Amino acid sequence: MNKKLFLLFGMAIFCLHFTAVRAQDLPNKTIKIIVPFPPGGGNDAIARIIANKLSINWGKTVIVDNRSGAGGNLGAETVYTSTPDGTTLLLTTQGPLVVNKSLYQKISYDSDLFVPISLVAVTNSFLVLNQKIPINSLTELIKYAKSNPNKINYASQGIGSAAHLAAELFSSMADVKLTHVPYKGTGPAIVDLISGQIDVMFAESSSTAPLIQSSKLKLIAIGSEKRNLQNYPDIPTVDEFLPGFLALTWYGLVAPPNTPSNISAFLSTSIINTINQSDVNKSLKDIGVTPVGSSPKELISFMKQEQERWGKVIKLTGSKAD
Repeated sequence: MNKKLFLLFGMAIFCLHFTAVRAQDLPNKTIKIIVPFPPGGGNDAIARIIANKLSINWGKTVIVDNRSGAGGNLGAETVYTSTPDGTTLLLTTQGPLVVNKSLYQKISYDSDLFVPISLVAVTNSFLVLNQKIPINSLTELIKYAKSNPNKINYASQGIGSAAHLAAELFSSMADVKLTHVPYKGTGPAIVDLISGQIDVMFAESSSTAPLIQSSKLKLIAIGSEKRNLQNYPDIPTVDEFLPGFLALTWYGLVAPPNTPSNISAFLSTSIINTINQSDVNKSLKDIGVTPVGSSPKELISFMKQEQERWGKVIKLTGSKAD
């Protein structure tokens, strides 16, 4: 074995040993992945897939703890004030990480101080309608909304949620007025959307794909840059009618401030490896999300871009939360 191969082999053995030691060195207690929204939404589903696999990989109990309230701020605060030992993590959509600082006059945590672990997944935002409403295309929706200001209502997971900001961006670009009906999570909103109490919603594909396939909801447009040619080739993007429109939902994993670098590095490596495992990768795709598994630096860069983009939308629309 030449010197270069010997060094590479030695480094590989060291890394394997380091990973095993770090898993064993996590405190001997239940590891919590905090989801700042109720059960039943895409965020919750993703967290449970990750938690189940980490339990197997680490040989430790990893659970999902739903701490909903205040647009995700309650769950975020729980993690923010937790002991930074790797046993309490936050898996959340963009709200608590990049949106709420612009939306709320005062929040009890500084999202910039969370320790980044990984961008776990992204998903398209689907513009869906209940089956009872006599509208079947984006053109029809815009036309009706222009002629009937505020008569179309839309649901969201709360002020500042991805669904809320996507709808506000849509309203401003289409020059229409819609009525906002905030809910405490995706699940309750979807229930009322199906029943016909709600007209439309920008919802995660992970929450709505099965309902679209079973004809319980109508899909009329997608919030991504390109059409979903694999599953919905005939469904246009909102951008085709309103150039520049983009609304994605993403899920980032972060740790409490002051988490030691060796623990955060272990967590990041573990999450990336977990997401890349074929069964996890497939499970995530099956619920309609695109697995990512980024590095912490990539997550930071992405969050800065998202903070700037949605900050502009909040300023433009004048959206504020109490």
